[in-house]
Amino acid sequence: MRSSGAISVAGPLSAVTAGFVTVLVGFTSSAAVVFQAARAAGASDAEITSWILALGIGMGVTCIGLSLRYRSPVVTAWSTPGAALLATSLSGVPMSEAIGAFLFSAALVTLCGVTGWFERVMDRVPVPLASALLAGVLVRFGMNTFALMHGHFGIVFPMFAVYLLCKRLLPRYAIVLALATGVVAAAVSGQMRTGALHWSLARPVFVAPSFSWQTLVSVGIPLFVVTMASQNIPGMAAIRGAGYSTPVSPLISWTGAVTLVLAPFGCFSLNLAAITAAICMGEDVHEDPGRRYWASVAAGVFYLLIGVSGATIVALLAAFPTALVVGIAGLGLLGTIAGSLTSAMGEESLREPALITFLTTASGVTLLGIGSALWGLLFGALALAATRPLSRGVTRTVRGNGAVNATSQRAGGVEA
Repeated sequence: MRSSGAISVAGPLSAVTAGFVTVLVGFTSSAAVVFQAARAAGASDAEITSWILALGIGMGVTCIGLSLRYRSPVVTAWSTPGAALLATSLSGVPMSEAIGAFLFSAALVTLCGVTGWFERVMDRVPVPLASALLAGVLVRFGMNTFALMHGHFGIVFPMFAVYLLCKRLLPRYAIVLALATGVVAAAVSGQMRTGALHWSLARPVFVAPSFSWQTLVSVGIPLFVVTMASQNIPGMAAIRGAGYSTPVSPLISWTGAVTLVLAPFGCFSLNLAAITAAICMGEDVHEDPGRRYWASVAAGVFYLLIGVSGATIVALLAAFPTALVVGIAGLGLLGTIAGSLTSAMGEESLREPALITFLTTASGVTLLGIGSALWGLLFGALALAATRPLSRGVTRTVRGNGAVNATSQRAGGVEA
């Protein structure tokens, strides 16, 4: 039996790789949206670099601190839907008022965490519905890996082939070697964009906030709603679906509080991650779920390096072709998707509500400006209420939460 205080030789390498892939996917998939949001607010190049610095430090500190505190993989991220919202709503808004809206949104998030309101809501969500929500969020990434073989076969298929071979011979290193294969394939095909690489340290730029009720209503409140509904709910579903009993309220409180501190430097929103968090929760990280938090700690270190290095690291991550980033993300999430679906469909009485949650979330529908994650959960809850009394069903689920989680772990739900 291994000592609980040590990790195997394979553990550190697989954890560092998972952490790197987490940051790779998180930055390269949405950094352009953050740039657009900053430009919409009239940010200068120095201010954009400050945004990256503040976001990198915020994500790094929360990933490392919360993961070590609760000994579970806690991955935070900026709100990509929030950045998309800002890119369309900050046009013509002075930077000082934008910062004021960031502070207002962060204060609302912190209030939700401190009061425990968000945790009380999440504790009433049946585990199969949470797992279905996570599967719906992730399934498009899995499908995109195979869709990319049309047009990017020379990069994606070698990664897929090496992944399958390693799953049989070296399962611990499947993602490591698939990533290395993708890098080699991209380099050979001339798709590594390394020409613009240069060294540059980021410097913080402080912007004093100002407050306008129009900006608070039109930017601050929507940013809060999008962050909670489209980010924190799937993020919490990832943690619960993986079988971890990490308390919710402190996580929400700390992400809100850190955003409050860093908002004047451009940190518009920090929240729990779902897609990138799932990368740190798979069996490829470590066979023992209690050791997988080292991957999120590693991710935190990479986030800090990105924040401090500013444009240099961003350019480095941008050097990887999109096919490589999307492909490795999809391969890394295959086990997670399988485990989530197994957990979602495991209880017959909840199967149809879970299916409705999965399909709604996977559809990507946006209604009233709110993304599919919240609607999937709401429609699943409506289906649950229609098929049996809601209070009875929820009580059974909450009281049996430990048993459901145990079943989920045995079925592979811990990989979520």
